[in-house]
Amino acid sequence: MSLEAIETISAAEENARTKKREAAAAAKKMIADAEEQGKKIVEAARERATSELSEQNRRAQEKTREEALELARNTENRKAAMLVKAESRADRAINIVVERIVSG
Repeated sequence: MSLEAIETISAAEENARTKKREAAAAAKKMIADAEEQGKKIVEAARERATSELSEQNRRAQEKTREEALELARNTENRKAAMLVKAESRADRAINIVVERIVSG
């Protein structure tokens, strides 16, 4: 083989090694970038999920509070109705007792 052919082969081999190193470095950078992007996506999803959970919790508490207030209002209404009935019955009972005492 001539010296020129050996030099051409050596240059080609060196060029191939350089390209291989560059490709490996590029691949490492792509992997690092992908991992960083993945971490950002996961963190954004975590923040969004936390925010949604907080909002759902707030809505659930508000709904529970409204239902408790409605239950309290209904209970007060029933209590008032029962008191009116009880007073009416007490008045009738008093009238009956007085009538029997007077008539008896």
